Amino acid sequence: MNRIVVKVGSAVLTENNRLAKERMSNLVEFLSELQKDHQVILVSSGAVAAGYTKIKLDKSYLPNKQALAAIGQPLLMRSYQKKFEKYGINVAQVLLSADDFDSRKRTAHAKNAIEVLLENRVIPIINENDVTATEELVFGDNDQLSAHVAYYFDADMLAILSDIAGLYDKDPKKHSDAKLLKVVNEIPQELLETECNPNYNFATGGIVTKLKAAQFLLERGKLVFLASGFDLKDAREFLLHNNHTGGTLFLPCVNT
Repeated sequence: MNRIVVKVGSAVLTENNRLAKERMSNLVEFLSELQKDHQVILVSSGAVAAGYTKIKLDKSYLPNKQALAAIGQPLLMRSYQKKFEKYGINVAQVLLSADDFDSRKRTAHAKNAIEVLLENRVIPIINENDVTATEELVFGDNDQLSAHVAYYFDADMLAILSDIAGLYDKDPKKHSDAKLLKVVNEIPQELLETECNPNYNFATGGIVTKLKAAQFLLERGKLVFLASGFDLKDAREFLLHNNHTGGTLFLPCVNT
């Protein structure tokens, strides 16, 4: 049995300033199928956006963002809990910060808890602890958090489900002839240094943060799969049936 970290972003989970219930339901159904043969860890954004449905605060101001996360996190978890209950699956909330991965002791404690949850067929739902994280010790986006979770919690693969369907040879919004790169072994440095370009009001990353997450894991011999979270067809085909029809697989080079 493989251990897979699935990261889903705010752009997928929210719509019109509220949680996108249908997309969340489709995600939960997919993860329930995936859990039949794999251990699943979910890294989920959406707390700030969920909080914004209750109080309209300017999230560019850090204390406001922290308050929105505090309001939204239980709303997000309640929604997940209800949806996973339909499939007889228990979930657990795990809030982490960058500081937790800077301490061997704290990382070990978190990993031990994750191991117990997975052994008991519970899906850990991980988010950044925005309320206590400081600007100096913050991941800032869940792409980086999910990469650290995959590495430090011994996952075999990170699957990023996003509004970005994969990595293209050029910007598909500007070039109609852009081609999807199905397999990537090496990420050009110039792409990693490109300015972040989130497409969504509540997103904090964009393709660059996803590439940085992929680079972090490629350097450590881990697989990363990037696909659409709006239409889960490619993710289903690859993760459930090992059929690579779409999305981008970041595959570490094997030295011979």
